Amino acid sequence: MAERDEALLARTRALEEAIGEIGTTLDETSTCRELAGFLARHLRGSVTVDVVGEPGAPVRRAASAEAASAEAASTGAAAAGSTPTGSGSVGSGSVGSAPTEERTAGAAGAADAVSAGFGGGGASGAAGLAVPLAVHDEDPLGTVIVTRDGGPGFSVDEIAVLRHAARLAARHLGHARLLVATEDTALHLQRALVAEPGRPHPNLEIAGGYLPAGPRALVGGDWFETVRLHFGRSLLVVGDVMGHGLDAAVDMNAYRTALREVAATDLPPHRVLRHLDSVVAEDDARRPATCLLVRVDPARGAATFASAGHLPPVVFAADGSAELVGLPVGPPLGTGVGGYEPTTRPLAPGETLLLFTDGLVERRGEDIDVSLARLAALRLPADSGPEQVVEEVLRRLDAHHAEDDVAVLAARIRVRPAP
Repeated sequence: MAERDEALLARTRALEEAIGEIGTTLDETSTCRELAGFLARHLRGSVTVDVVGEPGAPVRRAASAEAASAEAASTGAAAAGSTPTGSGSVGSGSVGSAPTEERTAGAAGAADAVSAGFGGGGASGAAGLAVPLAVHDEDPLGTVIVTRDGGPGFSVDEIAVLRHAARLAARHLGHARLLVATEDTALHLQRALVAEPGRPHPNLEIAGGYLPAGPRALVGGDWFETVRLHFGRSLLVVGDVMGHGLDAAVDMNAYRTALREVAATDLPPHRVLRHLDSVVAEDDARRPATCLLVRVDPARGAATFASAGHLPPVVFAADGSAELVGLPVGPPLGTGVGGYEPTTRPLAPGETLLLFTDGLVERRGEDIDVSLARLAALRLPADSGPEQVVEEVLRRLDAHHAEDDVAVLAARIRVRPAP
């Protein structure tokens, strides 16, 4: 009885360790590796973890581990001052003194407890078990296979540890996949909000892009927009609501809707900002936002700018050189202070105008003037159009690894062939 009590105690310790070791992140591959390492160490065998993806997709080998390497990793962690995770192993040594009849009965019952069993074990044989990555009656997410060459077959306690670890990993994998699906939905929502601006006049070439802040970001407050005006003109907009997450995205959509309504009155850009600022300031729940407006008049070859706390745009000349547009900067929207001023400059047909949010250029611990100078120092291929400007700038400034959301909008006056 004392020997059985010792085996049950080792089994309980192993189950407790599984809770602490499996599912430490929301990453599917990491969870599978943790599962394989845990089982290889505690069951002293070779472990493979196969997972299934979308319906009809092939099975993928997500992780594998050998007993020797798992034990070495555990020993290395202990030598570094960590608590050895294998101290409660439920391998053959832990249950070796259990009655032979009970161990045999446990292995014989594996056909019911485990989805597949193979090999008879023994001193020179091989034993193997396969269990589904599933929680109770849920659809399996994959399969865990454990094999052991030489030595005894699997005991009833080892089977219990295997099943418990597989169920635990399956629950974490389910959470990880739910998170990925949620993030994917949120990202598509964000891109739908920012990537489908109103149609500008056909006398303007347009390209835009949006990148979220890192792999764990959901939605944010960066956006770009175009509004068609009278007499062949278009209003270009880029804005950034302070903060991140769903609340920022909701406020962003509110700003965007209000701006469309105000811009439809055909007010000059600085008056559009003034009106929008006063409207937003009346709502205490609305977050402040920076915003840059540019009214492009292709017939006159001119652009009129107005900024509410936003970074200045850059103009790429036909030869690929860049120039920051100097602007007077008013306070962000939502303060109720106002004080926005217009600036007009020529915009030649060969020039491409680039509006952007601060995530494109800002770097942690770096002065913003240095960040803007890096952008202004870019030299793009000659005669780059809006799409190429967006692609080149995002690539050269490594915007795909930016710490903040990035929204960019590029525009160029379309050259009409002579009649």
